[in-house]
Amino acid sequence: MRHVFHKLEKKIQSCLSHYPRWYALIVGIGIVVFWRGVWHSVDQIHTLIDHFSADGSMSLINVAWWDGPLSFIVGALILNLTGAFTSSFIGNELILSGLRGERRLNEKAEAELKEEVIAIADIKDEMLAISKKLEILETKAHKNHTHL
Repeated sequence: MRHVFHKLEKKIQSCLSHYPRWYALIVGIGIVVFWRGVWHSVDQIHTLIDHFSADGSMSLINVAWWDGPLSFIVGALILNLTGAFTSSFIGNELILSGLRGERRLNEKAEAELKEEVIAIADIKDEMLAISKKLEILETKAHKNHTHL
């Protein structure tokens, strides 16, 4: 069952990664519905505890007790099927990695992440060196211009 779900998740993620606006909309809806479920469930628990404390009894007749848990489940399902459940707060990396055919950030091995950090640091160092060279060239150009 898990294999089928994982395969479906990959298929949906791959399809949606080609339509980033729709992908963002669906994941955004999933996030809002998920957190709405959390919020309403906690509010409902608080209301029940408060009501039970006041008169020692609980009545679920006029309470839509299923509202919060249903929102929570629907939101979690949307986020899981889009592959965004664990990475919804990482940013655009999910869409970009789908377009590049890469694994999500949370699926990468620690060694791969270390290699990327080192590569990014090397690029940063190179950019700083280029920036310093540009400053030197600008200074020389300015001196030559003032001597004319």
